[in-house]
Amino acid sequence: VQLVESGGGLVQPGGSLRLSCAASGFTFSNYAMNWYRQAPGKERELVATITSRGVRLFYADSVKGRFTISRDIAKNTVYLQMNSLKPEDTAVYYCNTAVLGSGYWGQGTQVTVSS
Repeated sequence: VQLVESGGGLVQPGGSLRLSCAASGFTFSNYAMNWYRQAPGKERELVATITSRGVRLFYADSVKGRFTISRDIAKNTVYLQMNSLKPEDTAVYYCNTAVLGSGYWGQGTQVTVSS
């Protein structure tokens, strides 16, 4: 299983970014996918979950109405569209899935929201 995130960067408050996570090594269409984030000095937190069938199952309260998780089965990729970004969204964002009882993580992509 391999998960590779991309799309992070520096953005001003109010801006947008789209994160991507390219998945390989497993049957992508069979498994739910998650985005987590970890800010400096804080615990890693679950941001959003999408089921294997594309149902957006969960958003953290702090991102509801601003972030959208989606998946493209043909591309084996899960996305996180982030709009109206705030400085408190600054964190390393990680893609995650659980396959046959084992959890897998990508290397993370840094998102910095600052003027």
